[in-house]
Amino acid sequence: MSAEDLEKYESEMELTLYREYRDVVQLFKYVVETDRRFYLCNQVDVKARGESGEVFFEVSMSDAWVWDMYRPARFARNVKVLTFKDVNVEELNHPDMDPSEA
Repeated sequence: MSAEDLEKYESEMELTLYREYRDVVQLFKYVVETDRRFYLCNQVDVKARGESGEVFFEVSMSDAWVWDMYRPARFARNVKVLTFKDVNVEELNHPDMDPSEA
């Protein structure tokens, strides 16, 4: 497989992932962004934890969809993330969202 073929494949995978996101976003209440992943979920709980003077975040999510084009299954019943980096949680406002405009 040439570099051009690989790039084309990855572009197609990203487009497929975006279309899937557009189709499922209406099913979820929250967007959660960590340093490594982007999630859609219906329940989220973020707790700051401290250990040995270090602070980290424990993020628990239920009914989640994971933005990751290399995962064979993007839906997960429960997800737990531990991170020392920032965590961003936003509540979606569905009346303003129209996937057909994307």
